[in-house]
Amino acid sequence: MNVEDELQQTIVAMVQPGKGILAADESAPTIAKRFKAVDVESTVENRRVYRSLLFTTPGIGEFIAAVILFEETLDQKADDGTPLPEILKRQGIVPGIKVDKGKIPLAHAPGDLITQGLDGLAERLRGYKMQGARFAKWREVYPISAHNPSRLAIEANAEMLARYAAVCQEEGFVPIVEPEILIDGDHSLERCLEVSEAVLHAVFHALHRHGVMLEYMVLKPSMVLPGKEHPPKASPEVVAGSTLKVLRRTVPAAVPSINFLSGGQGSEEATANLNAMNALFEERAPWELSFSYARALQQSPLQIWAGQAQNISNAQRAFYKRAKLNGLARRGSYRPEMEKSD
Repeated sequence: MNVEDELQQTIVAMVQPGKGILAADESAPTIAKRFKAVDVESTVENRRVYRSLLFTTPGIGEFIAAVILFEETLDQKADDGTPLPEILKRQGIVPGIKVDKGKIPLAHAPGDLITQGLDGLAERLRGYKMQGARFAKWREVYPISAHNPSRLAIEANAEMLARYAAVCQEEGFVPIVEPEILIDGDHSLERCLEVSEAVLHAVFHALHRHGVMLEYMVLKPSMVLPGKEHPPKASPEVVAGSTLKVLRRTVPAAVPSINFLSGGQGSEEATANLNAMNALFEERAPWELSFSYARALQQSPLQIWAGQAQNISNAQRAFYKRAKLNGLARRGSYRPEMEKSD
């Protein structure tokens, strides 16, 4: 199988009606913070048990097409000794891998950030492929202030995303391109829209320069939202209209799927906003509009599990329900009253 056929096979498996992507790629500090909130120590074993809980949830492949893994998870096994990537495959779910090495301050751009990890990426991808991964994810982060992101940051981050995506496709990996515009701050929805449009324009110009095949990538953007310190929250209809306005202006129709990050939204909020976007289209959009949520899918099961083996079944039921509701939001069929049903 040549590289293009490999990419085609993977993108078809990742982009399916009614399904989305679970982001289970939390770094060690991030998952430690989430475990601490439920009084669980972040040990290798606890992380293995928790992620195994998610991946072995019966029927989860009905609504989850792919899972982004942290590097540690590729080597971990379920209780019966089955590698966790194999557990996913048995559910019809594509395993992928987070490949960036985290963010650092961008030189000569106060308040802006840049992500590192390009060195040795191709070699790492070859190793990840042997462990079962078929796609990758790289995140660039854009804080919003009166002066950020700067033009330098917008261009530099776009370049990093494009270079990463090009390397991925050369190695037969579908790249998830994630330009995350942070919800932190007191900026307005209009300011977020302005930044989102500038960022996505730069990203797609850079992808074109680097010869990235848009048909074999997934975009993972932020929704257009006011800062969390800028009350009140925008309604799902306003979020949907503003987000779709930016996407229509910036994202080529060749991109098969836009899988939004939740980016600090609550579980129900993220589902309602995704639903509003899909309900807004009277005719089919040029792209699938889906989800790639971490906390918005995991918050309920994590709180129920709380490190206790006797809670695993209930936690899995909560995870299944959350995934199902987002699967309905993919079709514009979610209703808030569904949150109260079993």
